[in-house]
Amino acid sequence: MKKIKYYYNTHTLRFEKLETPLRVRLLQVFGFIAASIVTGLIIIFIAFKYIDSPKEKLLRQENDDMHESYSLLRERVNQLEMQMDELENRDNSVYRSIFEAEPIPDSARVKDMEAKNEVKLVQRMGETELVKSMTSQLNNLSLRLAYQDQSYVEIADMVKNKAKLINAIPSIQPVSNKNLNRIASGFGYRIDPVYKDRRPHQGLDFTAPQGTPIYATADGTVKEVGFTTSGFGNRVVINHGFGYETLYGHMYRFKARVGQRVKRGEVIGYVGNTGKSTGPHCHYEVHRGGRPVDPIYYFYNDLTPAQFDRILKLAAAGNQSFD
Repeated sequence: MKKIKYYYNTHTLRFEKLETPLRVRLLQVFGFIAASIVTGLIIIFIAFKYIDSPKEKLLRQENDDMHESYSLLRERVNQLEMQMDELENRDNSVYRSIFEAEPIPDSARVKDMEAKNEVKLVQRMGETELVKSMTSQLNNLSLRLAYQDQSYVEIADMVKNKAKLINAIPSIQPVSNKNLNRIASGFGYRIDPVYKDRRPHQGLDFTAPQGTPIYATADGTVKEVGFTTSGFGNRVVINHGFGYETLYGHMYRFKARVGQRVKRGEVIGYVGNTGKSTGPHCHYEVHRGGRPVDPIYYFYNDLTPAQFDRILKLAAAGNQSFD
């Protein structure tokens, strides 16, 4: 039963029925609803902020597990990268050194890795930072492994060609020098016999009578035969493979011809005095990887340690060259 309220009217001096205007009633209802909504929002905010729902608890647990798994994977990837670094160092410092091969520069490895388009494809697999980071590391590692595998295939070929490599390395003197008295000028800066100033001398000068045989110092293919205006006169160039080439200058005449396969110790020409030369001699150069190197370190096949020590001192003398 609805309660009826009365109030005492001082003007009429009697009790009258209390009637609430519709506007006031509407305001009261609106105020109640607004207060309820605000209270509900506050309760929901507190609940969402400090109390996890079952789904949120599951997601939080999965996130914690993922972080833990990521940490373990990251540690494992770091270990693999350290092992990969060690393999690359061995590849460059040990394996390729054994076979006289040039080490692979890091820039070449990086360039080869950047050329792989598979990285972009795999990186699209995940959108989170954790997945992207792990994907990038694993792709980097897999590409390094693939490149290293390719390098080991090359080294395996080098192992098969070890005998050819040994035969291709210059290892004897280009002219007969039993008494070790034919080296007239060594590798390095020497006084030029014509211009009388110090100039780089990129080989060794072996004095010998005109017509003395000149021998190929390693197996190879004759690359050039003929006269050159560069100062070497009649000269022969032999490509031995594996990055090695030798040059024999100032010849009197040739025996080798372009394209001919020659063996170590085979006569390729005869000592002469052609080109920029002040006397009969053989100018001999060894090139490795396109750069001239001191030939004195490539006579290990026909010298004893004592003889090598003596010839090393003779070649080091800072005298005048013959060309």
